[in-house]
Amino acid sequence: MAHVPVIPAGSAPPLAPYSPGVVVQAASRVVHVSGMLALDGAGGLVGAGDVRAQTRCVLDAIRSVVEAAGGTLADVAMNQIFLRDLADYAAFNEVYREYFPQPSPARYCVRADLVKPEFLVEVVATAYLK
Repeated sequence: MAHVPVIPAGSAPPLAPYSPGVVVQAASRVVHVSGMLALDGAGGLVGAGDVRAQTRCVLDAIRSVVEAAGGTLADVAMNQIFLRDLADYAAFNEVYREYFPQPSPARYCVRADLVKPEFLVEVVATAYLK
């Protein structure tokens, strides 16, 4: 299957070899959003030490990729969540609920060391566009 990268205008440059999102043509269009980190458009850290601010930045970045592909956050079916510290789980969920109200997408959450110690949260998403 052919896939088309999705790179929103003004998005941070990738820190490694990946596309911010990928659309795969199938019966429905599937958007695979790479792990998003709390980066501004110039690649600078957003929300140092603040999991709520980092979560907002990450979820805004996911929304940007999905919208650039022609969808909305309502099209997200699965999120894979990585937290540096599970003590941030409740604060993360406070913000997450604002972006993904009921019915919420499927998801899982694990504690993991992220690519740099200043990152507190990373989220990978999969959306199915109509």
